[in-house]
Amino acid sequence: MQVIDIEQVQSRIDSFKDQDIYVHLELTTGAYASHHDSSKHPAANFITNAVIRYSNGSIVGSNGIYRAGLKMEHGWLYAEGLTTWDESDPDRLILAGHDGQGKLVVALQLSREPF
Repeated sequence: MQVIDIEQVQSRIDSFKDQDIYVHLELTTGAYASHHDSSKHPAANFITNAVIRYSNGSIVGSNGIYRAGLKMEHGWLYAEGLTTWDESDPDRLILAGHDGQGKLVVALQLSREPF
């Protein structure tokens, strides 16, 4: 994983536009977030291998933290807190956000094949 290059990621988002693709979206504050710090609220979501199609997608942000939004026929898919991406597989877009300790907080992945 490397720091997000907004132009390259936008190009990859555009390459999946108007196609049926698989999405993986995950958010977690960590299963033990409140165990180690009672002021933290544990939260998580997870969806994988859902098929979506979007007509418009973008990534925006600054200072190393980005958000990606995908406009679908009946709504939006949105992920914020993204910091890194994996450019090694041209058939997948893998974006992730990590906290200051390097722990995964958010992931958004798009692919023409199931995960």
